[in-house]
Amino acid sequence: MIVSAMRFLKTIRAGILEPEVYHLNPAKSDTQSFRKIVRWVPSSLSWYAAYLYKAFPLDMSQYKNLFNSTRIPHQGKDELRIDTSARHILVMRNGHFYTFDVLAEDGTIVPASEVQANLAHILSDNSPTTKHPIGMLTSEERNTWASVRQKLEEAGNAETLKLVDSAVFCLCLDDDAPGLEDPVKLTRAMLHGDGVNRWYDKSFQLIICKDGIASMNFEHAWGDGVAIVRFMNETYKDSTERPAVVPGTTPATIDCSKSVKKLEWNLTPAIKEGIETATKKFNDSTSSLNVKAIENRKLTKGVFKKYNVSPDSMMQLSIQMAYYRLTGQTVATYESCSTAAFKHGRTETLRSATIETKLCSEAFSKSGVTNEEKRKLLQACSDKHNLLTKEAAMGQGWDRHLFALKKLALLSGQSPELFEDPAYKNITHIILSTSTVASPAILLGGFAPVVSDGLGVGYQIGNERSGFNVTAYPQSQDVGAFLECVDSSLNDIYHALTN
Repeated sequence: MIVSAMRFLKTIRAGILEPEVYHLNPAKSDTQSFRKIVRWVPSSLSWYAAYLYKAFPLDMSQYKNLFNSTRIPHQGKDELRIDTSARHILVMRNGHFYTFDVLAEDGTIVPASEVQANLAHILSDNSPTTKHPIGMLTSEERNTWASVRQKLEEAGNAETLKLVDSAVFCLCLDDDAPGLEDPVKLTRAMLHGDGVNRWYDKSFQLIICKDGIASMNFEHAWGDGVAIVRFMNETYKDSTERPAVVPGTTPATIDCSKSVKKLEWNLTPAIKEGIETATKKFNDSTSSLNVKAIENRKLTKGVFKKYNVSPDSMMQLSIQMAYYRLTGQTVATYESCSTAAFKHGRTETLRSATIETKLCSEAFSKSGVTNEEKRKLLQACSDKHNLLTKEAAMGQGWDRHLFALKKLALLSGQSPELFEDPAYKNITHIILSTSTVASPAILLGGFAPVVSDGLGVGYQIGNERSGFNVTAYPQSQDVGAFLECVDSSLNDIYHALTN
């Protein structure tokens, strides 16, 4: 996977990675003939040629932030630092740090057999788990971490930190073997782990467990799921279709003691105390996080499309119905929508809790409502969701605009009444934070709630199954009860569509 990742990096930097394109008419534009035509059109005119085919190129400016990048803590504001001159990766095992080059001086990829030898050398290090896991500090509150980081630099660790920050990416070799049978155990391993073997400030960490299961844990400030999912898809495809090593491959005969560098840290009592404090906070936070998952084999993309309703709208509706059944309420809900159709576009909030979903949730909880009436309500939910999706993707949402105005007002010392209004505070306190990832390379995804009394709802819907992976803090939300309501909602939607 390291070699495949480097192939992806070189493709980006050479400017030959196939563009991200939104195909309004895939049968016409998502074809080899379209690609051949556009390839020969001058770059200054290629957008117009694509437009004629109803194919819209999307912004890919985030991709440059994938590699050699990290988030540096400062008081009040962090910095995204990128150093493309670095040629090494960072490897973590048992809380220890190692580096070795994956790119040669001429920019070529280091032979896979040498990479294999360097990894074998690291795995042969029998050093016990470190007593003072530096990586824990990256889980701290940002201003606190900024203060401790300054102490690290003053203690003589500046060059070591530079090696960590500038690494192409961070590879975490975990001795844990979560398996695929228990999605909760798997989620915990990849979402937070034990914190010892992580550096959360890197733009992404490639985590590989002892049983061969791999995942990405990524820091969200620099970019969004579009870039990381593309990277995962391409890396998965390349590493499975063109593996750089296979069982029986012999590592290169090299002196790994020279090519692999084990990083050492100078730790003062104050730094050790900071690590201990961070560790306690981390353990308290992760141990109190509740994680549960469900899978449904009946409801797939094909089922929803058969009945002319949007698959994503029905998944979102099941979330609304579930929360209504559990609490009798409709609450602020967030669904991420990419605005990559614009230059440097990030996301807009898709407000999936609507009058239509409320009416539908109420109707499905009443007796005497016919299936025909329910299907009309389902269609109305789908139509409204599709409209909101188009509006958000085209920059016609309101969340980002108001957020920017609020920040500008604060910078100028103003405090408009709008932002103090209880209604605004309520609707921006996101109880249901939702996100979906659709990829054959990804088994599941997940994240923690964005507010202490909220739910983090990750979901997927594919050609063979649909599923939810949900997190919450149990003192405020009952994940098990919520997912039971999600399951019953999905089954009721299925029954209404098919009968």
